[in-house]
Amino acid sequence: MNRTTRRLPRKELAWQTGLYALLILLALVYVYPFLVQLATSVKTEADAAADPVSLIPDPLTWAAYGRLFLRSDFPVWFANSAVVTVLVTAGRVFFDSLAGYALARLRFRGRGVVYAALVAVMAVPTVVLLIPKFLVINQLGIYDSYAGMVLPLLVDAAGVFIMKNFFESIPTSVEEQARIDGAGTFRIFWSVVLPMARPALVTIVILSFQGSWNELSHFIVSAQSPSLTTLTKGVASLASGQLSQGSQYPIKLAAAAIMTVPVAVVFFVFQRRIMNTSQGAVKE
Repeated sequence: MNRTTRRLPRKELAWQTGLYALLILLALVYVYPFLVQLATSVKTEADAAADPVSLIPDPLTWAAYGRLFLRSDFPVWFANSAVVTVLVTAGRVFFDSLAGYALARLRFRGRGVVYAALVAVMAVPTVVLLIPKFLVINQLGIYDSYAGMVLPLLVDAAGVFIMKNFFESIPTSVEEQARIDGAGTFRIFWSVVLPMARPALVTIVILSFQGSWNELSHFIVSAQSPSLTTLTKGVASLASGQLSQGSQYPIKLAAAAIMTVPVAVVFFVFQRRIMNTSQGAVKE
């Protein structure tokens, strides 16, 4: 019995060691391309072409970043992406939560149909909607403008779905006292229920920021002016040799590295507050 007791920790230690080794290996598989991206962005064109996967630049140079900021429209691309992303994220947080609360609390004819349509929209591939989206934007006269880039992205079905499920997990009893005090529906939503939905709101912020920052297909069909080019369109254009001849690996990966920074910052700032969608808000 004592021998079995002594051997058990060794087996557990070996199992845990193997598990951690596997996790470290998987982490390296995911992290290595990002390290290659950073290393290549500070290489020369010749060094990047000769040894593209090396992590040691020879020599180290910041020329790619200098060309991006001083000899290209990269600052304009970055500014456009920042403006659109902030507006879309703020709009989605408000409108997704508003629509989610309406579906969760308000009783109106056709609510089930609206919810079914919402779920159906989530199953439709984005590429299928590109041509109809372009036709609507063009018909409304907002093509090639910030309005055409922002308005169609202000609400998304997944965000409404998340907010509806979270609001349904909040007991209605928390709203009854405010209703007795004479608060209206919007006042209850804004002052009572919405502050309790902070985990869901953080989730919407992260998903909306990441989605709008990395959006490409919508911006292709909603604008064509160089002054409205976003980072995703601009970086994609680098593949066609916009700045120079050759592979342009340092420039492309320098641009990709800069694109990664805002999303990574937002994720690491809010990661501890991301909502577990399988759990409710409050138990009654």
